[in-house]
Amino acid sequence: MATVYNWVISQMDEVPQDGSLLDVVITVHWRRNATTEVNGIIYFTDTWGFMHCTTPSPTDFTAYPDLTFEQVCGWLDAGLDVSALDANLDSQLANLINPPIVSLPLPWVPTPTPPTPDTSGTSGTSGTDGTSGTSGI
Repeated sequence: MATVYNWVISQMDEVPQDGSLLDVVITVHWRRNATTEVNGIIYFTDTWGFMHCTTPSPTDFTAYPDLTFEQVCGWLDAGLDVSALDANLDSQLANLINPPIVSLPLPWVPTPTPPTPDTSGTSGTSGTDGTSGTSGI
């Protein structure tokens, strides 16, 4: 599977009025995520940030309620270094797939052995006098 990159818009900050324009977006809070699959295992990572927006002119302004996800993603594509973001995400994915640092068990600490199942055919506990370990109450 090829790596898939996606934008997530977390929040947009706006000023109520800028000249004759109302609810003008001044900041877009974003996340960029990347997902890939290797040998049936899905790996995911993301990065986040914010981008300040330039004040639009009245001729290219879109009213806040009319903004679309695709339009805001277009702002991010135009205003951020997306290839650098994706290269960083690729590096994070590579480190998840092939970790550069691993933690091995301490060599002087014995490895615990898992308990073996009771195959004697008996279950429960018995008292020292041969009676069942349960109370007759």
